[in-house]
Amino acid sequence: MNTEQRMDTVVGFARRIRQFADACSGDVVVRHVATDGGEATFTWSELDSRASRLAGALAARGLGHGDLLGLGFRNSPQFTLAALAAWKLGATPVPMRWDLPDWELTRVRETIGAPVHLGPDDVGWVDATAALPVPDLSDDVVSPRVNGICSSGSTGTPKVILGRRPATWEPTSGVPFIAMWNPVPLPQTILVLAPMYHANGFSTLFSLLSGDRLVVMEKFDAARVVDVIERHRISTFTATPTMLQRIADLPDVDKRDLSSLQWILQGAAPMPPSLVHRWGELIGYERIVMAYGMTEGLGLTTLRGDEWLAHQGSVGRGFRGTELRILDDDGHEVPLGEIGEIYLRSPAAGGYEYLGNAPRLRETADGFQTAGDAGYLDADGYLYLVDRRADLIVTGGANVFPAEVEVALVDHPKIADVVVIGLRDPEWGRRVHAVVEPADPDDPPSAAEVIAYAKSRLAPYKVPKTVELVDAMPRSAATKINRRALVESRGG
Repeated sequence: MNTEQRMDTVVGFARRIRQFADACSGDVVVRHVATDGGEATFTWSELDSRASRLAGALAARGLGHGDLLGLGFRNSPQFTLAALAAWKLGATPVPMRWDLPDWELTRVRETIGAPVHLGPDDVGWVDATAALPVPDLSDDVVSPRVNGICSSGSTGTPKVILGRRPATWEPTSGVPFIAMWNPVPLPQTILVLAPMYHANGFSTLFSLLSGDRLVVMEKFDAARVVDVIERHRISTFTATPTMLQRIADLPDVDKRDLSSLQWILQGAAPMPPSLVHRWGELIGYERIVMAYGMTEGLGLTTLRGDEWLAHQGSVGRGFRGTELRILDDDGHEVPLGEIGEIYLRSPAAGGYEYLGNAPRLRETADGFQTAGDAGYLDADGYLYLVDRRADLIVTGGANVFPAEVEVALVDHPKIADVVVIGLRDPEWGRRVHAVVEPADPDDPPSAAEVIAYAKSRLAPYKVPKTVELVDAMPRSAATKINRRALVESRGG
């Protein structure tokens, strides 16, 4: 479907899917690339038919309008079909990690409280629904909340962020980030590198409903990424700095054809300057967009690579009406260049709610909110991050809260006390590092024992990469720990 053919009426997702199936039923719009390189393709007609059949089967299992659907699949056709099926029923898909240990998965499912959860054991069941008759579904049903995203609270307990926007499409929904600076050819062919349980990966389904095409990778592999870019003439992708570094480190990347890339979006953590320059060499600074925001959707800052050259280290200015304030602990604005807490307000923010016991983010009387990140503004209004929250560890683009790792480790019989911090790392940005006080100084746990125990209780990206033994944990009389001091004393 070309630009002129794009539907421009505000409609619910269920009707939007049917409109595309009627208007361009034979176009391949989704490709799934498996870890072995095999590909599965879907036209709009196939997506519509398969999602309808799956929706009927989910309804038979008790999923209805307004319900949440726990969605624990890896990047796969089953994930895409299940999300579309939920919208066809007026339900809300809530993606979650498919590889969580049972200990953690149980807590997440209890927090979501959905009538139906799908996971790896349901792959065959989803495939079998392709043989069912197409049910009679209303195209006018609208999910009251478009989706949820699983995260972790600073107390180590799960939280689920539910957007308050309904699952409706409108013309502005499909405007690419890069259009703030320059137009790009439409439809785009978007490469999905991130897990679709993450907001960046899941949001590509909204691009699909705007007429773009998706090429979804089951798992990130730097060498295969370049192959897919060349083979399918990829227009754009979103990536973390770690992903971009691994692609840039490929020995033959300078000889590969990246000319189809109109732009790329980088988020999750600030880009190291050397990496920005490397990608500037590969595709041009004007094709790099960097963004800062959070899953709660408080607002966004962005800048293009050529802007970054004049404001190196910045994560940009307010995007599409986002306003910024830097406040001190008393709620007063700090002077330009001074560090404070970052508050955002956006006219596009639809609001959010939490499932679980996570407290809402702090908010000013006039609607600015903060996730607790620290930063400062320069004279031109560009934002610079100092820390992604006081305790949060951003490792390889994934967020790890130390308390969650500590809760998982403290039950080890050889551990008396444990504090988890993030230390600077050339590959991961920050690596998860466990400082351990042994229960018996004469029989301390080995690093291998601690890591193995963590692997049995945590998702892989949360597992400490390094372990350090100390005689006694430096806690205050109130049992508080100064994590920043621990980090600084270990080189930052």
